[in-house]
Amino acid sequence: MPIVVNLDVMLARRKMKVGDLADRIGITITNLSILKTGRARAIRFSTLEAICRELGCQPGDILEFIDEGAPADLD
Repeated sequence: MPIVVNLDVMLARRKMKVGDLADRIGITITNLSILKTGRARAIRFSTLEAICRELGCQPGDILEFIDEGAPADLD
């Protein structure tokens, strides 16, 4: 999938556990884990906003687009 979720990276940088973040933003650990592992098909802007607020980051720190159709860099 070309959208990669880097939530685990941001949690590690902030030294925060999934359960702590889930409690702070009012989402279940299960739903946050689904997002963290990249199995989510959608995310509400309100959820993304709450995550960014708690982690002190931007949406681009959490979500990354990987163009799988781009030619490989040969350098």
